Amino acid sequence: MSISLHIHGAAGTVTGSCHRLVTPHGELLIECGMFQGPKSLRTLNYRRFPFDASAIEAVLLTHAHIDHTGLFPKLALAGFRGKAWTTEATRDLLHWLLPDAGAIQEGDVDRLNRRNSRRGEPPVAPIYTRIDAEASLSQLAVQGYDSWFEPLKGVRARLRNAGHILGSAFVEVEVDSRPQPLRLVFSGDIGPREKALQPDPSMPDPCDILLLESTYGDRLRQRLSETERRALLGRELRDALKAGGNLIIPVFAVERTQEILDDIARLRRDGELGAIPVFLDSPLAGRTTEVFRRHRRALERGADGTVFTGGDFRLTETVEQSKAIGRIHGGAVVLAGSGMCEAGRVKHHLKDHLWRPDSTVLFVGYQAPGTLGALIREGVPRVRIHGEEINVKARIRAIDSYSGHADRDELVEWARPLLATLGSALLVHGEPDALQGLAGSLSAAGLERSRIPIPDLDQAFDVVFHDGRWQAVPSQAAAAPRLAPAQASASRDWHNDYAAALLDLRNALRQESDDRRRQQLLDEVRRLIGSHRAGRRSDSPARRAAPSGQ
Repeated sequence: MSISLHIHGAAGTVTGSCHRLVTPHGELLIECGMFQGPKSLRTLNYRRFPFDASAIEAVLLTHAHIDHTGLFPKLALAGFRGKAWTTEATRDLLHWLLPDAGAIQEGDVDRLNRRNSRRGEPPVAPIYTRIDAEASLSQLAVQGYDSWFEPLKGVRARLRNAGHILGSAFVEVEVDSRPQPLRLVFSGDIGPREKALQPDPSMPDPCDILLLESTYGDRLRQRLSETERRALLGRELRDALKAGGNLIIPVFAVERTQEILDDIARLRRDGELGAIPVFLDSPLAGRTTEVFRRHRRALERGADGTVFTGGDFRLTETVEQSKAIGRIHGGAVVLAGSGMCEAGRVKHHLKDHLWRPDSTVLFVGYQAPGTLGALIREGVPRVRIHGEEINVKARIRAIDSYSGHADRDELVEWARPLLATLGSALLVHGEPDALQGLAGSLSAAGLERSRIPIPDLDQAFDVVFHDGRWQAVPSQAAAAPRLAPAQASASRDWHNDYAAALLDLRNALRQESDDRRRQQLLDEVRRLIGSHRAGRRSDSPARRAAPSGQ
């Protein structure tokens, strides 16, 4: 039996990470992530896996972020019966994250089904429920860093520190094969130097095939020390409060929340920030922070017991407590999830504050294209939240130095020890410009450009031994992709443009001088729709084939 590698996610985009390794000894899945971003991409979460889940014998999870783990309960429902190997800290984080993801889906589907019922449309089901997610947790298996283990006979694996978030790892895999063992490295997400809470990533050992994340593959970030980064946050906090309104910080429940809390606590201890109210409006973030405390010895400075101390943070557990924050119109800092503003309580705070010129929204994390967070950061004048049109008048600010991803030069330096032996470096987990930028940088560092394929969604590669080394060669027998490459990598889709068009139409109607002109505009829109429908009917095969007069 041959060896093949199948890229089922994070291809031309940064979410949905999922890679399937088919070996003579069995099939493994590395990651099982959820797609985020434009609706056409998120729709993939509801479709069947492009493989037989029951044929997967083991899963390797690099870290707890939902775009790397969020479809694992769906995999279990689809027939996976093996173990998913990961670190202890990742296991403990997933104990909260996966059930929360199921609960969010149940809530979203409940709201959608109420609308569908009013429209006469059929109900839909969540991808999985909280109970489904809780059931899948029994299949998680813990493995420490730097020790080889056998997820299945004939295949060894080792988890190495990736420096991205608590418990994060990259995975080294060795397949017993002929004429020599095959070595692969799956990077997961590689953290930067000067990460707030995490040590620098370990360096990988030589391998034949590398799958390398490319989130910031075309960018260099400003190099800030920990002290400089904290001072920058302090300035943003003071400026936001000076403006008179509240400061809303969309945060991910894992790592970004804890980094911001730690820096605010230190700013207070150092006398750089007064006793302002800081609300952590995310029960999930509160629970994951407890996981960080439990694993604090794995953190930078964690052994001295000072992480997260001195903060006097106010955790809101209930919906009523969250709504009470909405009655505070100035002088407060609110950290709320989700980090890309796609779900959770932050959407309610954005509804309350985006239209206020004295309020501030501070982005401290990556915003995937097509998400609400990305649209706001790009500077759109209006957005729709929960079906309501909101004008964006608030101060929109961003700090990129909290990123959990290595930038272009850091990625090249991390991969440099591998370049001499690599047969292929497949670039994943990046947008098109980032993928091309990193490919160019790796080529400049000495790796032949022909050895740096950029996979499309669901593309398959045959792993063959040629010219004294293992290489990944595009397969001629690959199945059709679930999305065309242009759709998978699009930063916006028709759903985004539809929402924007509705806002533009409403604004245009408001700006007309009287009802007669408003009616003329609506009539013109209807005529365009009618012409479009007529054109579709005349272009249909049945119409073209019908004899004249029928």
